[in-house]
Amino acid sequence: MESRNNQTNRFIKWLVILGDFLLLNVMLAAFAVWHPGMAEWSGTWMRLFVIFCNVALIIGQGRYHTIIHERLPSGGESLRRVVYMVIMWVIVVYLLFKATDYRISLARLLLQQGMVLFVVLLFARLTERTAIKWYRQRGGNTRYITFVGSDPELVSLYNQLVNDPTTGYEALGYYGDTTFTADIERMGSMDDFLAKIDTPEELTLGDELYLCVSHRERDTVMRISRMCDRQMVRFFYVPVSSEAIELNLKGEMINDMQVFTTYENPLQNPLNKILKRFTDIVVASLGLLLSAFLFPLVWFKIKTQSPGPLLFRQQRTGLDGKTFTMLKFRSMHVNAQSDTLQATEEDPRKFPFGNFMRRTNLDEVPQFWNVLRGDMSIVGPRPHMLHHTKVYSKLIDKYMVRHFVKPGMTGWAQVTGYRGETRQLWQMEGRVRRDIWYMEHWSIWLDLRIIWMTIRKLFERDTQAY
Repeated sequence: MESRNNQTNRFIKWLVILGDFLLLNVMLAAFAVWHPGMAEWSGTWMRLFVIFCNVALIIGQGRYHTIIHERLPSGGESLRRVVYMVIMWVIVVYLLFKATDYRISLARLLLQQGMVLFVVLLFARLTERTAIKWYRQRGGNTRYITFVGSDPELVSLYNQLVNDPTTGYEALGYYGDTTFTADIERMGSMDDFLAKIDTPEELTLGDELYLCVSHRERDTVMRISRMCDRQMVRFFYVPVSSEAIELNLKGEMINDMQVFTTYENPLQNPLNKILKRFTDIVVASLGLLLSAFLFPLVWFKIKTQSPGPLLFRQQRTGLDGKTFTMLKFRSMHVNAQSDTLQATEEDPRKFPFGNFMRRTNLDEVPQFWNVLRGDMSIVGPRPHMLHHTKVYSKLIDKYMVRHFVKPGMTGWAQVTGYRGETRQLWQMEGRVRRDIWYMEHWSIWLDLRIIWMTIRKLFERDTQAY
């Protein structure tokens, strides 16, 4: 039996799809009234055109339907689906009409309608996503979850799933042997949970269960998984932090011989490199152009509050472990610890305007020049001080893997909660895991998603931005 929450999600999905057809037909009606080319069509051709357009959208929806009803939808994937659906719509309508009458000229009209449809659907997705978040934030379409385990990885997962009420998740509690977080109720120890697996009615399970134990405890994982299946609870296994840093081997072929590598990097593909570099140049050029007026204002504020240069230059570790000079607006007084000591929340080295720049990321603007020079990318692992590279490369096994791609102005780790000061080793391990995940799952859509998430965070209060 399907849960009420899944039924609600399905209802939202179909409501959005019906909305797409409504918007399409409104757009077609507007073109029929105002477009001079369509005004000359007969009633038969107009009806046929409307039918073909709707058939084409049915085909497009079948392949690239919306995902905004999902709990944690990818912004990049949503954008990709809209782009591909509109492209498919244009092609299918064109082919259907050409099969009916190859003499008719529709290319320019369909391109115009395709661009309008893309803008309309993109605006609709943003509006619909905002409405869904509003609904969930007020208690609708809630999904209840339980955590099992004592690893810090569950805390990170909790923060991502529960701390944002717009995702619609609510934690019932956790079973574990150590303190999880003050915001969630401890319902018992790990032994308490295991003792009640055969009598699950005595457990608090909810709709989803997230288990974080060592993969070596295979029997425990299997027992809990089977229990969840019987109770119709979705089961998720989360690797413990000390094991999650390891990478799975992936097969590659060298002629007729199969070999295995510890990572997969889509940016080794020359076409992907060209696409990413083109995007970097366009975004960095636009960023420098839009921020050019800031330079004299920033220079004036810095000079009035702290003697020294406008720009802060620091050696950082870049692509393939090579050193490059990263640029920032100077946000601290000139000091001898800048190359070894991270900024802290109440750091006395910061001056007032410098503190403001760090909180708003304004100090990062000169890195657009690093991107144009090719030292950095808009999106990638954040470059670390040489001192940190030396220290953490000895403490974290896969630390240097993150340098197989260019460092970025922003990155997957930064937009998923791993930003700012790293006081404990597990925080840096979390960054490295996300950097490697980004490297292995790179796509232009993922980059666009990260850029959007970064822009959105500029307007949010970030307690880690100091």
